[in-house]
Amino acid sequence: MKERIIFHIDVNNAFLSWTAVDLLRKGYSVDIRTIPSVIGGDEEKRRGIVTAKSPVAKKMGVVTAEPLFMARRKCPGLQVFKGDYALYRKESNQLYDYFCQFTDKIERFSIDECFLDMTGTNLLYSDYLALANRIKNEIYQKFGYTVNIGVASNKLCAKMASDFEKPNKVHTLFPDEIEKKMWPLPVTELFMVGKSSSKQLMEMGIKTIGDLAHADPKLLARRFKSQGEMMHNYANGIDYSPVSSESSKNRSISVTETLEKDIDSTPILKKILLRQADNVGRQARKEKLYAKTIALIFKTGEFVSYSHQIKLVNPTNVTEEIYKNALIILKNGWRGEPLRLIGIRLSDFTVENCKQISFFDQEKDINTNQIQEVLDQITEKYGDGVIIPASLKEK
Repeated sequence: MKERIIFHIDVNNAFLSWTAVDLLRKGYSVDIRTIPSVIGGDEEKRRGIVTAKSPVAKKMGVVTAEPLFMARRKCPGLQVFKGDYALYRKESNQLYDYFCQFTDKIERFSIDECFLDMTGTNLLYSDYLALANRIKNEIYQKFGYTVNIGVASNKLCAKMASDFEKPNKVHTLFPDEIEKKMWPLPVTELFMVGKSSSKQLMEMGIKTIGDLAHADPKLLARRFKSQGEMMHNYANGIDYSPVSSESSKNRSISVTETLEKDIDSTPILKKILLRQADNVGRQARKEKLYAKTIALIFKTGEFVSYSHQIKLVNPTNVTEEIYKNALIILKNGWRGEPLRLIGIRLSDFTVENCKQISFFDQEKDINTNQIQEVLDQITEKYGDGVIIPASLKEK
C-alpha cells in the first residue's frame, strides 16, 4: 500500500492579505500588512468587529473579534478596511485553479485552505518537500501573498503541520515526527478539541497532546463518548479520512462560514444565511441547475457537526426560496447551542425547473428570472449585499 502524501495549504492572514494585494494593484501607496490595520465591519453602527489584523496591529494588542472602538483605543492610528467577500471568493477560486495543475484531488476546507492529495504522483514529483516549497514561492510570485504548507501522510497531520511557525513556511509531520513535534504541544492546539473539552481534559490532568495520546481510551470514551475516541486517535496522528475532491457532475454547491466567535443569536444567523443563500443560489443559476434538496450544516463550539435537510416538491435556484427553506431548517433543526460554523448546501440537482405552472404563473416566473439575472450581474460587479429583496429584509 502506497504511503499517502497530503498537502494542507493555508493562506496567511487571508482577508487582510487579499485586501492588501488588491489595494496595491489599484495603486494604493501603502501595503496595509506593514501598518496598524484591520479588516472590520460597519463602525458607524458600532457593531463592527475585527475580522483580521496586521502583524503590527497584533503587536499592539489588537485581537480578532473585538469591537473596533476597543481596537482603536489600543492602536490610535489604526486603519480600518471593510471586508470584500466577492474579492475573497475570486482570490480563493484563482488559487484553486492554480492547484489544479498539480493534482485533481483537491478539497476546499475553507475559503483560504485546501487539501491536496499528492499520493501516487512520485513519478512526477520525486521530492515532495521541494514541491511544497516551489508552490509556496510561486504563490507569492504570482499572487503577492504568502501561504503555509503542511506535508504529511494524512489530513490531520498536514493541517497540524501547516499551523506550526508562520508565515511563509513549509512544515512536515510524518509518523516518526509526531512524538517530537506534536506531543509537546498544549492539548488546546489539537485540531477539533474545543474550549470545553480542553478544560475537561485539563481537569483530568491531560495537559499536552502527548498526555492525551497516552491516556486510557476507555476513560476518554466514558467522559466524552465517541468524541473521546476521535481525540485519542488524533493525538496519536491517526486519521483515515479521504481528500474529497469536487465532482463536476454529481455534486453539491455549498458555502460554510467559520464564525469569529460562537454565535447563538438567531438574528445574526439569519443574516449569515441570507448572504449564503444568495451565494449558493447565484452559483446554481450560473450553472443553470435547480436543487431538489436544501441542507443546513451546523458545527458547535465543541466541534460537533450535524445537518438537516429539506426535500423540495419544486426544484429551485432562487435566493428567496433557498433562504425561506433555510429558515425553516434553522427553526426546526438547530438545537439552539452556540455555533462555530454554519452553512447551506444545495444538492440533488436537475437541469430544469419541474414546477407545474399556469400561463400566468409562467409569465411571472419569466419576469422573476429576468430580475434575478440582473441582480446577479449587479452583485458580481459590486459585491454581496448591494441589493437585497425587500421581502427578505428584517421586519
